[in-house]
Amino acid sequence: MFDTEAVMALHRATLVLDSHIDIPWPGASGDDFLAATRRCVDLPKLRHGGVAAGCFAAFIPQGKRDAAAHDAALARAEAMLRAIATMAGDAARTCAGADAIEAAYRDRVPAIVPCVENGAALGEDVGNVARLRAFGAIYLTLTHNGHNALADSSVPRADLGDAATLHGGLSEFGRAAIAAMNRAGMMIDIAHVSRDGMIQAAAASRTPVVSTHSCMRALCDHPRNLDDSQLDVLRDVGGVVQVTTVPAFLVRSGRAESVTLAHFLDHVDHAVQRIGIAHVGIGSDFDGGGGVVGWRHAGESAAVTAGLLERGYDAGAVGLLWGGNFLRVLRAVEAAAQ
Repeated sequence: MFDTEAVMALHRATLVLDSHIDIPWPGASGDDFLAATRRCVDLPKLRHGGVAAGCFAAFIPQGKRDAAAHDAALARAEAMLRAIATMAGDAARTCAGADAIEAAYRDRVPAIVPCVENGAALGEDVGNVARLRAFGAIYLTLTHNGHNALADSSVPRADLGDAATLHGGLSEFGRAAIAAMNRAGMMIDIAHVSRDGMIQAAAASRTPVVSTHSCMRALCDHPRNLDDSQLDVLRDVGGVVQVTTVPAFLVRSGRAESVTLAHFLDHVDHAVQRIGIAHVGIGSDFDGGGGVVGWRHAGESAAVTAGLLERGYDAGAVGLLWGGNFLRVLRAVEAAAQ
């Protein structure tokens, strides 16, 4: 066991970045986020847990693939991005790039990092990539549950009429959207994307891709998880998998109350052993289904650092897992756009 004060000192000296957090819809008011709430993430919990930066998702549920639904998805994404940018008022800093995130950390100001979950927000107009980036979104998750115009989802929606595959992976529009994201300096998030779509997206992008909240299929056979060959693809393109805490992704038949921080760390260990420490990170999916016994909310984030140390990770490795690797990919994406 490590001394609690030593663990906290290391944790506070680490740029702790959580790559995927959801917000309620309609968006929370500034007062809600500033105060203690029942949610997994609010400003008091971020501060207590030593979380320097959180990527907050403008989540777009998959709907019909028609013009009216596309317009509604874009409007919702923009409204949620506005809510994300203002939810902390002057108590935190909205950051749309790696330099800004690191500057906020140096200033000891929490960084609120906007992103968009589900490429349905683009409709069928690649011009909307630049539009979302202008709102500060640093990444776009190509799909959610259900196929969209960009790619096949790892979880087709029978209620929306989805067959097992719609595009055979990535569509031509999806390829055009990826090219636009490369130009705009927006990270490509392949969480939720089908296996074929993920591999094709990694090949199509000029920059490393990221999975912002996924687990390992070798340990839990869930369609949302990445198998070892997908992990190899992430490594080969210089990308990163951000391990998440959704109980069903960690233990296939486990009940939420029986899935623990140890299960989460098992998935971290597997990814590190398979593809190396440089390609693994952490994305909780708090307030979107994430949370395990031992790390149920942002205020308990130091427990992750303690668990990593107990498993033999040193301070440098902890820093890479908690944000260093994610920021490396973000910088590569920004450099390619320039």
